[in-house]
Amino acid sequence: MRHVLDVDDLSIDELKMIVENAQKPIAELGRPLEGHGVACYFAKQSARTRNSTEMAVVQLGGHPVYITDAEVSLGKRESISDVAHTLACYHKIICARVYEHTVLDEWVGLDLVPIVNLLSDAAHPLQAIADVLTIIAEYGTVEGKVVTYVGDANNVTRSLALAVGMLGGEMRVVSPISQKFSEVDADRIAAAGITFAWSDRVEELVPGSDVIYNDTWISMGEEDIREQKLREFEGLQVTTDMLQLAPDAIFMHCLPAHRGEEVTDAVLDGPQSRIWPQAANRLSSARGVLHFLATQ
Repeated sequence: MRHVLDVDDLSIDELKMIVENAQKPIAELGRPLEGHGVACYFAKQSARTRNSTEMAVVQLGGHPVYITDAEVSLGKRESISDVAHTLACYHKIICARVYEHTVLDEWVGLDLVPIVNLLSDAAHPLQAIADVLTIIAEYGTVEGKVVTYVGDANNVTRSLALAVGMLGGEMRVVSPISQKFSEVDADRIAAAGITFAWSDRVEELVPGSDVIYNDTWISMGEEDIREQKLREFEGLQVTTDMLQLAPDAIFMHCLPAHRGEEVTDAVLDGPQSRIWPQAANRLSSARGVLHFLATQ
């Protein structure tokens, strides 16, 4: 049974197939979820992820069921495994947006139905697939393109590095030393055969970039260390001056953006920004992954 907890759960050929299918007209994909439910469990709030996942299920003929933690109280009212067993009684696929990646690992270990990671503290694979779709729409390919991530080397960064590297792109990361990839993350990226450059200096890695990528510095649940992180990221705000170091690059952000914090309004709303096509590609990404799992 196949699951997608991160991009490297896929082979390079499978990732390419998902990307190709994600770009096809909906009618060409058929309705592999016809007559089936898809559980959409959300422990964390969502705008793009919920809407894109539910609509992707509908477009593939299925019925999405939105479930919050207020309903199941995961690990409290019922055990983590009992919730998975219950949902598997009714649904062909379980999609989940969680705080702890270990929840997804436990569900995968049960091997009841395919599990899709809609975001965890370790990975964000559907975002990464949407990102490479955006790069392909702009340049025709990811191969040979330089993607420079400026900010926290987090779950989004790791999945992005995997997707970009697996499709032949070059990944660079600019972050404070305190927020660089952990050894575990770096080893996992290396295990996929991917190399990346790291620096804490913008001027070293941004020039020559085809894509400048950004994410919020303060993730959900980190509000108590907000001031600390703002100090650590001083000088890394993406501004129009930074974009002048790569004047032909496009700007991407996985959203939500904290305007005026990690990025300025002038960049988000400027001519190099591709944040809305990128957001729209979340639907294509979800459709591609769900089609892959539904047709295994």
